[in-house]
Amino acid sequence: MHIESLHDWDLTPKEGVALQRELAGRIDTESRVDKCDLIAGADVSYSRFSNVLYAGVVVLRMADLTVIERRGVEFETRFPYVPGLLSFRETPALLKAFALVESEPDVVVCDGHGFAHPRRFGLACHVGLWLNRPCLGCAKSRLTGTFKRLGIKALSRTPLIDKDEIIGSVFRTKRAVKPVFVSIGHRIDLESAEQIIVLARAGYRIPEPTRQADQYVNALRRRELATDAHR
Repeated sequence: MHIESLHDWDLTPKEGVALQRELAGRIDTESRVDKCDLIAGADVSYSRFSNVLYAGVVVLRMADLTVIERRGVEFETRFPYVPGLLSFRETPALLKAFALVESEPDVVVCDGHGFAHPRRFGLACHVGLWLNRPCLGCAKSRLTGTFKRLGIKALSRTPLIDKDEIIGSVFRTKRAVKPVFVSIGHRIDLESAEQIIVLARAGYRIPEPTRQADQYVNALRRRELATDAHR
């Protein structure tokens, strides 16, 4: 995939916060996505305070959710672990993996938040702006916002709200399991993001693109740790 440069990565946390606020104004939250033949899941694995990251992208055919491509990298970050600024650690690694992808996914799903972020600029927004294609976040836990009680049935959903603004959707992908938190990244509206998650389910709590990406990057990390242990 061709990736154009958006900004430099040599930033302090304070500069990162300022950049988030600046770039948040460039997010497209209103475009509908009516076609998705190929969907990519993106995830990063690392020990919490380690500077070595394992980033992976898995591309699936939306029609049957079969995997058609996997790409992964090992990446050493220089940005510190700061809650709310994790995209500055993870996005460069993911972009390096995306640069190896030969197919052209119509939609990207990140294991993380997008608009559902205190400064409305989470990982999915950052990745979406760099890739300039529809991107959404599907996180396993809440970062910010509140929501009303959610029904136990599959496909139950309720708005995630922060400061009287809808910032995402709390979504139960499977009956009686913990919900996931869906939010806009870039070039997609919330209704389209929700529909993508509906279509990307494969019987698990986590949608198949990010479930596959999660398995892939954790396998990369375990394999590298095992190799290091035998050196």
